[in-house]
Amino acid sequence: MTRSPAPTELPSAPLLDHLEELRRRLFYSLLFLGLGMAVAFQYRLQLIAWLKGPLRASEQYRLGNVQLVTVNLTDQFLLSLQLSFWAGLALSLPFILWQVWAFIAPGLYAHERRWALPFIVGAGLSFLGGAAFGYVFVLPAMVRFLLDFLGGTVEQMQNLANYIGLLTGFLVAFGLAFELPILAVILTRIGLVNHVMLRRAWRLALIGVLLFAAFITPTPDPFNMLLVGLPLYALYELGIILSRLFRVVPEEDEAALRA
Repeated sequence: MTRSPAPTELPSAPLLDHLEELRRRLFYSLLFLGLGMAVAFQYRLQLIAWLKGPLRASEQYRLGNVQLVTVNLTDQFLLSLQLSFWAGLALSLPFILWQVWAFIAPGLYAHERRWALPFIVGAGLSFLGGAAFGYVFVLPAMVRFLLDFLGGTVEQMQNLANYIGLLTGFLVAFGLAFELPILAVILTRIGLVNHVMLRRAWRLALIGVLLFAAFITPTPDPFNMLLVGLPLYALYELGIILSRLFRVVPEEDEAALRA
């Protein structure tokens, strides 16, 4: 006699609840991002002028040897969308981080949930601080070095889309690099790392930071490399401190501390 196949088990209700909560948080995050992009799109001309700042610091630009041009018919439109996306992401970042926290908060202890505001403010300010650091200290030297590489013997016509894309990529990279302390806290709470592991790996971290600084700074002098590398390594040390503060304490140890 042929046996009928076993019925397929349906996902448990808690799993469906988590998926529904994730869908809702993603929807709100995309909504905030869309609103941020709409606001940023209205100021796209001001954003382009702001990103020309490092270019204006070059002597070749002041002498009129550099021109920003567009090549393709769609460059201006696509460039506006690109700028709107990144600027909108920066504007909506606090709201998106709030959605991330709201999703993970139910799995935290009551005394851990009070860190919601510091987490959101800290992550947002870290990203903006990293972008500001790159814009003020790194990009002017990078653009000046590359434009003056041949001593002004050639006139340059820079593709505006490529120029803006390069600068926004660097600013986003610096913003994400300044999120290292926040990343250390998240990985510590998940249980993937702890402050002891991070402290033991400080030599590898220092080498990695210096290599990263040497890669993103086109100037060959060590001053600019250290100007980028030292703040990044300081952020790694800050991540170790935060990892120790936010370390996961076993329940029995936590009960003993409360007794």
